[in-house]
Amino acid sequence: MAVSKLRSLKPKENAVNDNYTSADSRIPAAGADLSAGRDSVIPDGPSHSPAVESRTFRERLVRELLSWVWVALAFFLITGTMVQARVIPSASMEGTLLIGDHLLMSRFGYDIGLPFTRYHVRLWREPRRQQVVVFHAPLPDRDEDFIKRLIGMPGDTVQIRQGRVFVNGQALSEPYRHDPPNALDNFGPVTVPARSYFVLGDNREDSWDSRDWGFVPESNIIGTPVVIYMSVQANEDAWQPGQVRERIYAYANALLHPRLVRWRRLLTTF
Repeated sequence: MAVSKLRSLKPKENAVNDNYTSADSRIPAAGADLSAGRDSVIPDGPSHSPAVESRTFRERLVRELLSWVWVALAFFLITGTMVQARVIPSASMEGTLLIGDHLLMSRFGYDIGLPFTRYHVRLWREPRRQQVVVFHAPLPDRDEDFIKRLIGMPGDTVQIRQGRVFVNGQALSEPYRHDPPNALDNFGPVTVPARSYFVLGDNREDSWDSRDWGFVPESNIIGTPVVIYMSVQANEDAWQPGQVRERIYAYANALLHPRLVRWRRLLTTF
């Protein structure tokens, strides 16, 4: 009986030993050549052929270009229909606006245009009396925008007597004026045509306005100022159209000398 029990246990013992043998068989014997194993190691990352890398680069380039196209379209939409920046180059509106004031102008409802061109379409909003407006100069030889105060509406009769403005026979209260009325300033009377406006600068002694070149057609009005976002003291020439070098110098000088920035004027609204 003892012998038969030992014989019956023998196969189980061999089965266990077989398991260990199969596991140990994966361990290379001492002195075995491992170079073949090293050469057949599978790389960690995927292999990219030149064609795949070129296609990936093109896809990234297309995505980048599309993102810039969307930025450009947003810029054209905003500047063409909603908001534009302006800078005051002259003293004609002193009392309200100073040379070097930087404005954000709202075009919403007044005008829609294509940036960097003179193409624009008049919209539905109408300006009100004594509102400051921005408009294309109603002069064939002046490709620029003016900013003045609207005084006469269509159909109004406007007259200036000894510096005082009269609209339809009534004296106009003008607390925004830069200087007191000049007794030598007389003009009119004139009647404002339909779909046109009569405008004046707040600094009457230094303003080129409807007294000199007539009425502003309704189609020329492009917007109204909203807020002063920057105001820099600099030479007047720096803010004239086309003076890029002088303007860069004015900004750099203000950066080095912060006292040249009129801080109290920032965020002034209209």
